[in-house]
Order: sequence, then structure tokens, then C-alpha cells
Amino acid sequence: MPRVAPAVSLDSSMKAALDQLVRSPSTPQGLVQRSRIVLAAAAGKSNQQIAGELQMPEVTVSKWRRGFARRGLEGLQDAPRSGRPVKHGPEMVQRVQNRACQQPQHYSRWSVRTLANDLKLPRSTVHQILVASDLQPHRIRTFTFSPDPDFEAKLLDIVGLYLHPPQNALVLCVDEKTGIQALDRTQPLLPLSAKKPRSWTNEYVRHGTQTLLAALEMASGQVVAHVKQRRTSVNFLHFLKDVIAAFPGCELHMILDNLNIHKNAAARRWLRRHPRVHFHYTPTHASWVNMVECFFSILGKQALSQSVHTSKHQLKEFLLHYIARNNQNPRPFVWTKGPEKLQRIIEATKEYQATHPRKPRRRRTVHNNINN
Repeated sequence: MPRVAPAVSLDSSMKAALDQLVRSPSTPQGLVQRSRIVLAAAAGKSNQQIAGELQMPEVTVSKWRRGFARRGLEGLQDAPRSGRPVKHGPEMVQRVQNRACQQPQHYSRWSVRTLANDLKLPRSTVHQILVASDLQPHRIRTFTFSPDPDFEAKLLDIVGLYLHPPQNALVLCVDEKTGIQALDRTQPLLPLSAKKPRSWTNEYVRHGTQTLLAALEMASGQVVAHVKQRRTSVNFLHFLKDVIAAFPGCELHMILDNLNIHKNAAARRWLRRHPRVHFHYTPTHASWVNMVECFFSILGKQALSQSVHTSKHQLKEFLLHYIARNNQNPRPFVWTKGPEKLQRIIEATKEYQATHPRKPRRRRTVHNNINN
């Protein structure tokens, strides 16, 4: 005796949900077809009519119609599948993980091939286990723990400025990028073409270096910059004069590193003459706290990594033009390291400082020899 197709009735909310599944471009096609089956069944059509309109077997229409009648929208989902049986047992996975985390004897790092040869396993097996375990022995990251005893206080002070700047005040990140080389190539560049990247000769000519002094205003992304021959205290103070002129009428909180020209007597005198300016120093060996380093990274990738300059003057004009273009459409810089990550950094730094106490500096004694 043939099965009787169950009647399907939809309220307004269920019909709207099914219509949304059919219209949405992100809905999987299988679910779209099943939703159409239900909508057609609710319109009073038989399974045979629905199968003819949607060009699918009648048995498929019957299956999803019955599934919806029993379980609603859940009845339109695929049943869980067992999948392929596990090929690698936990012992093999543990073996690969342990060996990958050990330093190889004859190499500086593991590759998939060298690790597979060492373990006498297929390369595909080792690769699958490394990917599933999120182990990447080919990569290395750099870090430096700060020896600054006031690391936590300085870090939280600067992050507090980023997240909650004072009213009627601007936060400026100030630093210098030194040693920017004016590099020229000894032969003409070959342009980009199909299947061939842009090419240049590996021989180059140095035409000297320039130093970029930059102040990044966090809220807008605007940058005030000077390009100088050297990084000197005089150049730094002249640069600060232009910075405060660019942002009149409000307090300025400047974030700087611990370079001598930022903290010497001339800088302190300048600071006393400008009471609306406040200096905040980053912890020692913690340049990542200064957001202008992010701007320098963008500058390096976008402007300097493949640039060619025939003179220092040309390099200077190029840098100033890049800054001017940036200021035409600046974008704010946003601090993204949350409290949890900051707390991990603080605790790790405290642990390092506890196990590696800072050695006091030895004072040099100058002896004056008086010849009678």
C-alpha cells in the first residue's frame, strides 16, 4: 500500500524563514531545494507534481516532506555521518608531536621531509598530523623580554592613553626611522608581464641614507614628518616645534622610546617651556607598544621594499610625497591587544625578570694623572 504524503501547513513565521533560505545566496543548494519542496507541499501540491517541477526523484521529495512534517526545520538537515575511520592512532600522533617539538641533531629546524625520514613515516602522514596539531616547525618568531623594572606601570599608562585618551587631548606616537637607504640598481628594471614578475638586477648602488622623524596622531591617522640627514637633538626639537604647531589648542600626550635625545637636558627644558605637552616613555625593549612602528611597517611594505632612488634628495622627496598622500585620506590606528593578552605579557615579563635579575651598571672611574 503506497504511503500517504503528510499534509504540510505553515504559519507566517515558518513561511518567512523558508522564503529567506530560498532567497539567501549563502544558503547551500541542497537546503534551498528542500525548502522549495516544503513550500510547494504547503501550497497543496502532490509529491509527483513537486518532483516534476523541481526535476528530482519523487522518492527524494517524499523523504524531505516527511522529515519536515516530523521535525520541522531540523528535519531538513543532513543526518550526522561517521566519516572515514581514523588512520593514525593516538600513539602515532603523540610520537610525531613529541619529535616535532624537539631540536633536530643535524638541522636547525624540522621540515616535513626530514621529520618523516627521522620517524620512518610517509610524508603525507606527518604533514596531516602537523596540520591537525597546529604545529609549524618551519616558522620562528622573535621576542624580547623587557628588563625595565617599571614595565607594568609604563605599559598600562600607554595602553590607557590608547583606549581612554583624556578629554580635549590627542595621543601622538613619535619615533625615528633611521638608515633609510637610497638604493639604485645598476641596470634597468624589467616590467611586469604575463607569467613573469617585475625583475631587477641584484647589483645596487648606495647613495646614502636619510632619517624619517614621524608623529602619528592615533585618532585620525594623520602623520607629521621631517626627513633629515641625521638623528640629532637639534633636529628632534625642531621637529617637535612643527608637531605642536600642527595640533594647536589641545593637550598633546606624546609616546616616545628611551633614546637619549628624547630624555636629555635639552628635551626636558623644551618640555618645561610647553606645558600642554606630556611625554610618556615606553618600557625598555618594548618598541611594539609604540603604534608609530605599525606606520613604519606599512611604509616599508608599500613604499620602500621595491623602490629605486638615484640620490638622497630623491629619496627625501619620495618620503614626503608618501606622507602627504597618506594625510589626504588617513585612517585611525586602533590598539587591539586586550587585557588578557596584556596580562600574559606582564606575568611572563615578571617571571623573566625574577629569574634574570638586572645587573647594575659599572661606573667608570676617571683618574687624572698630574705630572709635576
